[in-house]
Amino acid sequence: MPEGKPAGVRCVQLTADARCAIFGRPERPACCAGLQPSIEMCGSDRSHALRWIERLELATQP
Repeated sequence: MPEGKPAGVRCVQLTADARCAIFGRPERPACCAGLQPSIEMCGSDRSHALRWIERLELATQP
C-alpha cells in the first residue's frame, strides 16, 4: 500500500488466514517490522490482540 494503510482498511498483504504475505521480506514496511508482540498487545487471546490493533489504528489515523 504505497500511500499507507488507512485505519479500518484490511492490509492488502493479509492472506485469507490473516497472515502477512510478505513477513520477513525486505519490502515489508518498517511500521510492520517494528511492531513487536507484547503481553499488553496480545493479551490472552486473539480477540484481545485484534481490539488492541484496532485501538492503535484509531489513535494513529490522520
